[in-house]
Amino acid sequence: MSPGQLPIHGVNFPEPRSFGTVLKSNLKETLFPDDPFSHIKNEPLSRKTKKVVQYFVPVFDWLPKYNLALFKYDLLAGITIASLAIPQGISYAKLGNIPPIIGLYSSFVPPLIYAVFGSSKHIAVGTVAACSLIIAASIEEKVSHVDNLELYVSLVYTATLISGLIQTTLGVLRLGILVDFLSHSTITGFMGGTAILICLQQLKGMLGLRHFTTHTDIISVLRAIFKNRKEWEWESAVVGIIFLAFLQFTRFVKQKRPRLFWVSAIAPIITVIVGGLFAYFTHADKHGIAIVGTLKKGINPLSINRITFDSKYLSAPLKAGVITAMVALAEGIAIGRSFAIIKNEQIDGNKEMVAFGLMNIVGSFTSCYLTTGPFSKTAVNFNAGCRTQMSNVVMAICMMLTLLFLAPLFSYTPLVALSAIIMSAMFGLVDYEKVYHLYKTDKFDFIICMAAFFGVVFISMDMGLLLSVGLALIRALLYVARPATCKLGNLPGSKLYRDVDQYADTNQMPGILAIQLGSPIYYANSQYIRERILRYVRDEQSVASLKGNDIEYLLLDLGSVTSIDITGVETLVEVQRLLQSKEIKMILVNPRLAVMEKLTVTKFIDKIGKESVFLSIEDAVDACRFSLMSSKEMKGIDISIA
Repeated sequence: MSPGQLPIHGVNFPEPRSFGTVLKSNLKETLFPDDPFSHIKNEPLSRKTKKVVQYFVPVFDWLPKYNLALFKYDLLAGITIASLAIPQGISYAKLGNIPPIIGLYSSFVPPLIYAVFGSSKHIAVGTVAACSLIIAASIEEKVSHVDNLELYVSLVYTATLISGLIQTTLGVLRLGILVDFLSHSTITGFMGGTAILICLQQLKGMLGLRHFTTHTDIISVLRAIFKNRKEWEWESAVVGIIFLAFLQFTRFVKQKRPRLFWVSAIAPIITVIVGGLFAYFTHADKHGIAIVGTLKKGINPLSINRITFDSKYLSAPLKAGVITAMVALAEGIAIGRSFAIIKNEQIDGNKEMVAFGLMNIVGSFTSCYLTTGPFSKTAVNFNAGCRTQMSNVVMAICMMLTLLFLAPLFSYTPLVALSAIIMSAMFGLVDYEKVYHLYKTDKFDFIICMAAFFGVVFISMDMGLLLSVGLALIRALLYVARPATCKLGNLPGSKLYRDVDQYADTNQMPGILAIQLGSPIYYANSQYIRERILRYVRDEQSVASLKGNDIEYLLLDLGSVTSIDITGVETLVEVQRLLQSKEIKMILVNPRLAVMEKLTVTKFIDKIGKESVFLSIEDAVDACRFSLMSSKEMKGIDISIA
């Protein structure tokens, strides 16, 4: 350190870093906050390369350490989730107005891709109801699956590709922060509203309706149900209620006896098998109970040639792709993290984005539609004792065998059985306890949740999502534009300085006003910070003048201010000028590196003087008190001399 840089009051005044150094540091913190390669900095090149490959392609990390002891657990888990994947695949495909066989295809290829690139040991890949409904609602706006099924399915593949490209791009650019705009409150409300809609839509299958609406709002759905009441089939309703009661009973058993989770896990496949046998032997399709219909044997045919970017229809798959990309990421990553926490483990959200994106890109080329990590299947996978991503491989192999040999057997599955399976799954997505918890703890979060819920239920799923995200952004902007500030006081019997509103017994400091700023200072909030500081000064002066103690020092604690822009610096200049006119001196406390650099290059430090910058509130207060006492003594001497 050169003589000109000797610290004053222990404060270091470093030379500002170059633009390149600052940019590199900021990019590293933004893209790699976990610093995943810190432990290999001093390793040989070959080991570095190996670790980097293992980081980006997790299968190279866990597969070499894999053994038979782990496989026993993954085999059981894989078979269990496969039994759930078959009915869910068919059910959710019907929900998306897609041929049921595509639902089975979607549980074969994507799980294999995830096993290679996914970082979670517990996620079980599959289709989800919410995204299936979003895809159907978006694409039906352009093409009807009844009038042109081939084009409809092509647009579904295109939407899946777009979703995968978005997910992969976000993961590669490590922009997981964007998914955070889908807050927990938004997801809770969105899932709850979607569950209500899906349950109502399943009344089509439960009642055996042949005509329905393509709209997703509750008014349109209820109108379609009662408008077509002449099509209601009581036989279908009775069978559906029986299946639904059975499924709910198994969920009740699981809740009462968690070790019997497998009862609930195999209930959907039992429903499909029993329903198929019932339909086959009773010729149910001749009694108003519709069945799935033809399911051809064979594994996924290529669908890359069916991807279409025709400008006439592109808006529909583009809309579906963007919305499902974000919803699938938010749901999959949140679920993966939840189960990882239980095991005291961590997963990388950006790697999960890449894994989800790649499996949807490859899936769109191999007759699959959008997949992610659904809660129900992941919970079964976790409870079944999975140890690694190999459980997804086992599930994929089971699905391959099903596609090669057993697919036609499921053609007799009654649609009412699929409706019962979907409705039973949806009941668990309406989280009443979480909504009540939001209401009791944070009213704004509750409003965000309700905006998503009622927006989805009464308008549309995309508008419900936009309303909720919009409210969440408004709340974030309020925090940005109106940052936290507080006046500090001294805790009795200590040298600690805390918020006077939180600690009412703090002692005031005659002649000194200490304010703590709690956020970056930049153009969006600088005017508010200026007004807030001057208001503190005005209020303190009005109180202090009654006691004969004018404010002579303003202490600004900048320890929580992570950055400042030029507008923020100009604000401090203006505040300092106004304080100077009132004969109040500004003192800065603990400015951080980025802030100190900006204050240095703008010459603000020179303006107030380096002696006006302190390391801590304690040091600053002690110095100001000493100065005040010295000033009073000097005034006393002047009076005595006079």
